[in-house]
Amino acid sequence: MLEELATQAFWVGLLKIIGVNIVLSGDNAVVIALAARSLPAKQQKAAVLWGSGAAVVMRIILTIFAVALLTLPWLKLAGSLLLFWIGIKLLIPEDDDENVSASDNLIAAIKTILIADLVMSIDNVIAVAAAAQGSYTLLILGLAISIPLVIFGSTLLLHLMERWPVIITIGGGLLGFVAGEMLVTDPVLKDWLAGAGVQYDGEKPRIGGLSLEIMAGAVGAVIVVMAGKWFARRKEAASAASQPAAERPET
Repeated sequence: MLEELATQAFWVGLLKIIGVNIVLSGDNAVVIALAARSLPAKQQKAAVLWGSGAAVVMRIILTIFAVALLTLPWLKLAGSLLLFWIGIKLLIPEDDDENVSASDNLIAAIKTILIADLVMSIDNVIAVAAAAQGSYTLLILGLAISIPLVIFGSTLLLHLMERWPVIITIGGGLLGFVAGEMLVTDPVLKDWLAGAGVQYDGEKPRIGGLSLEIMAGAVGAVIVVMAGKWFARRKEAASAASQPAAERPET
């Protein structure tokens, strides 16, 4: 473990996990707030603490399973494609809705938080597992550092994202970077990449002396940001085009 802590790759991976977890947990913070909003003030705090704590344990277990599964052929390939879509979706404005009902009972609120967090954490679990690159030490430390930041800084984070939307763009780019890295490390592609001139330093693919993971990550980040912005512009244009028709009085 100490040898792992001394490597640059460990600290880069740690920063990736913290960044991914913070960016993707904003919606989970909203779920917690919505589920607890009808409770008395004292029970609101209890719902947030117990609901968040239970959700954290559940997410750690899911992520550990995801790390193990990503060692199997084809799953990194599938996971990277999913991450590309998650990153693009992050950059597309969402319609305002409140699908999470408020609860006036503490236990019911905690159940609501857990169920909603389970449904909404798939993207987070895949992204964090990919950034950990098989290191359970990195995984546990990354989650241990980032989860308190999410729980106690979620409101601030949401305000920052609203004030500086570039944070969301950076988050989408980070997901694209992780997806690109994961794509070129799937065991299924190893023989094909070797035949295309890629050399392997252990399990690390290199081309022309440069890290193929970093190159693919950079390309992935660009793809996600450009595609996300394009889809966002299309959605805004479609919304603007439909607005006059919606406001037209009925005859």
